[in-house]
Amino acid sequence: MTTTLQDCRARDAQDPLRSLREHFTLPEGTIYLDGNSLGALPRATAARVAQVVQGEWGEGLITSWNQAGWVDLPARLGDQFAPWIGAGPGQVVFTDTTSINLYKVLTAAARVARQDGPGRTRIVSERSNFPTDLYIAQSVCEQHGLALVLVEPEEIDAHLTDDTAILLLTHVNYRTGAMHDMAAVTARAHARGILCVWDLCHSAGAVPVDLLGADADYAVGCGYKYLNGGPGAPAFVWAHPRLAGRFEQPLSGWFGHAAPFAFTPEYRPAPGIGRYLCGTQPIVSLSALQCGLDVFSAAADLGGMAALRAKSLALTDLFIDLVQAQCAGHGLGLATPLAPHQRGSQVSLTRDEGAYAIVQALIARGVVGDFRKGDGGNGLHKDILRFGFTPLYTRFEDVWHAVQHLREVLEGGEWQRPQFHQINAVT
Repeated sequence: MTTTLQDCRARDAQDPLRSLREHFTLPEGTIYLDGNSLGALPRATAARVAQVVQGEWGEGLITSWNQAGWVDLPARLGDQFAPWIGAGPGQVVFTDTTSINLYKVLTAAARVARQDGPGRTRIVSERSNFPTDLYIAQSVCEQHGLALVLVEPEEIDAHLTDDTAILLLTHVNYRTGAMHDMAAVTARAHARGILCVWDLCHSAGAVPVDLLGADADYAVGCGYKYLNGGPGAPAFVWAHPRLAGRFEQPLSGWFGHAAPFAFTPEYRPAPGIGRYLCGTQPIVSLSALQCGLDVFSAAADLGGMAALRAKSLALTDLFIDLVQAQCAGHGLGLATPLAPHQRGSQVSLTRDEGAYAIVQALIARGVVGDFRKGDGGNGLHKDILRFGFTPLYTRFEDVWHAVQHLREVLEGGEWQRPQFHQINAVT
């Protein structure tokens, strides 16, 4: 049975999460399917930032560290979001960037591994992991005498060996949208004495995550994708309570000190996750991020993550079905797993040629997705057209219109126009 625009509008009318879209500023005429790269702007953000700048900073000046609660904002935001990733109170802080936080936890994990098993000399990760994760891992390996071993997804189990110290994985692959079974992978790694570090950048706020339930060891994630914290928004860091206090992280700045305003010359780490803070915190950015997290507080009253996940799967299922029905014969493949338990909140299409130009032609029409170059790993040599589906604000009607635009771009050869082949600095 063919899905019509009227069918999609009927689904939107019955969507229990439909009111959440009102929390966002979305440009008229734009279908935004790139929230897995940069989330949309919450309506409350501009006023909140103005309040922080003009009121708390402009009028309160330095007293706002106390009176406006700036000093504990990283921990308060961490507590606010912790339930969405299966963490407990006092276990998460928002601070720094994903890359910096990954450096902190990988270094801490390397120190734990060295103490617990001096014969463990390897960090294992996927060859198709997000590059910054691999770059940071390379740096940690150089500093701690470890070797970084890159494998394909189906080879992971074979590399859970007695000489492996750390398994570093991204929960949802940024290219394909394929999702690991966190609990199962962690259990297999722990059975061999291996620590697990999880990158949740493409998971947090989009798919169910249960860090404590999975018995994970460390996790990091960004604030600017599904959390809608704005470009460069602070990231978060989590360590399992059994590990959070075992070692100092390597960036021992004053905000991670047990008593930062004692101003003592020697460093004494704060207990637990507090030691993963470093320097003075970015208060304006943290305040903007809070507006994105507040939308999740509203979503909690509408069914929480179960409702978000159900809508995410429905949106991605619809997109896949419509593309297969209406864009057949145009060389599109599917890199994203069809099985719901193996899929994040995105759909990645492949094509032998023209993927970048097709995305640019869609953007010119107001359909915003993005392009990722094939890496050759796991047989994925083709380039990718990537579309993210944020259940907080994406509608079923948006999906229908997006596929119609894609079909027209392909059928009319619109993507072959020269202007769509000019490579931008950010792809």
